[in-house]
Amino acid sequence: MPAKAVIRKEEWDSRLHEVPISKEDLNRLVMDYLVIEGFKGAAEEFSQEANLAPTVDFESIESRMIIRQALQRGDVEDAITRVNDLNPEILDTNAALYFRLQQQKLIEYIRAGRIADALQFAQEELAPRGEESPEFLAELERTMSLLAFENATNAPPAIADLLSPAQRMKTAGEVNAAILDSLSQGKEVKLVGLLKLLCWGESLLEEKAEFPKVHIHVDSRKKTLS
Repeated sequence: MPAKAVIRKEEWDSRLHEVPISKEDLNRLVMDYLVIEGFKGAAEEFSQEANLAPTVDFESIESRMIIRQALQRGDVEDAITRVNDLNPEILDTNAALYFRLQQQKLIEYIRAGRIADALQFAQEELAPRGEESPEFLAELERTMSLLAFENATNAPPAIADLLSPAQRMKTAGEVNAAILDSLSQGKEVKLVGLLKLLCWGESLLEEKAEFPKVHIHVDSRKKTLS
């Protein structure tokens, strides 16, 4: 096997600095992050400072965040109402997303101990949808399995996870992505996509050469990169 080429740090830094990156492109990456993550005020200010036309209506950012917050606190009905007010076609044309919201509503009934309401809701709203799709039926059965355990901590992880905050965040994320799609806006922050591309490129290059890798530190408290 041929020896790997060695790229010294000085040479690597020199090559990196030769790559042309415009300030406008960087500004668009920042704006994309602010819009998708829902920082309305910061997006408005940055749009003025950078003289950059917004890609979406700023009011839609606030609407998305209100919907996300409703789901994160378990108020599914309020979230559904607000999504329909924003654009009724989002749920009308996305059966899977509507099922996820109905599933989340069932989970909230069970979380609150409203077992009679949960059973009635499952029978009237979710069971018919389960008959239409094996995937929906499997998710309904998984959700109803929560009723077999007096304490969710005794349930298998795949079932207990339904009552975790992560489940609410997952549902909120799917709704947020659907709203962004309806606005012809990317579903994922472009910076995240670039970081994935960077990791992929480094994995290919390290097969042939030794080089200084880019060190990325994620602050889980501040959600920042350095």
